[in-house]
Amino acid sequence: MTRTLENRKAFIESSIDVARTYGFHGLDLAWEYPSNKVEVGNFRHLIEEWRVAVQKDSVKTGKLPLLLTAAVRYSPDVNSSLQYPVDAIAKNLDFVNIMSYDFYGPDWSDVTRPPAALYPSDPEGINGDSGLRKWFDANLKPDQAVLGFSYCGWAWKLKDPKDNGYDAPTDGAAITPDGSVTYDEINKYIVDSGAATYHDPAVVGFYCHDRTTWIGYDDNQSIVSKVKYAKQNGLLGYFSWHLGADKDGGLSRAASLAWDTTDITTGK
Repeated sequence: MTRTLENRKAFIESSIDVARTYGFHGLDLAWEYPSNKVEVGNFRHLIEEWRVAVQKDSVKTGKLPLLLTAAVRYSPDVNSSLQYPVDAIAKNLDFVNIMSYDFYGPDWSDVTRPPAALYPSDPEGINGDSGLRKWFDANLKPDQAVLGFSYCGWAWKLKDPKDNGYDAPTDGAAITPDGSVTYDEINKYIVDSGAATYHDPAVVGFYCHDRTTWIGYDDNQSIVSKVKYAKQNGLLGYFSWHLGADKDGGLSRAASLAWDTTDITTGK
């Protein structure tokens, strides 16, 4: 879609038409992820051309410009030698939804790791805080950043029931074919299996295990901590993936209350 000007133009025009037809406030680009220099360049072209088109649409319709946003990696690094075009992002997008989760899962990690750690479980561990700092170092403003967290977790099959902390050897996914489990499914599993649960305030996350299964996830307490972190660090807000994983809305209510009541200077 992004390879040619004609393709981008068709996509941009159709997206604006859909947004206006159905009364949307904006458009969010979920490209997961640009992976090479050409794709990063096309990402830049797309958001620059999209911004121009949105402004023209606003003049034509007399309506407020549509919001333009994108879901992006936890870090601006596309790979070890390439970054997102942060300058173009800061100039052309209203904000970015930073996906600070799914760092580890059974398909790409053969040991247990916290899948959405805010801080590292070891010096080399992937974590949300370091990714955000890299975005800010690349000149994205904090008030253009929205912190993402997940209402899903990842489940591994343990090789050794006695080795059940971080970095425990595993034998693939547990519970579901790929190991992805919703918060509701995790709670049911804990009740049904009698799994032991652990809150790790150092990484800001939870995990649970029984003899055969290890699950990394977020619970109310870690979600609240992440929301407080977002507000104290001047971020625009937070988002979650996804509401259907928290059917009774408990995580969402906890997050909303934390945002509304957190003091921006103290984080309390």
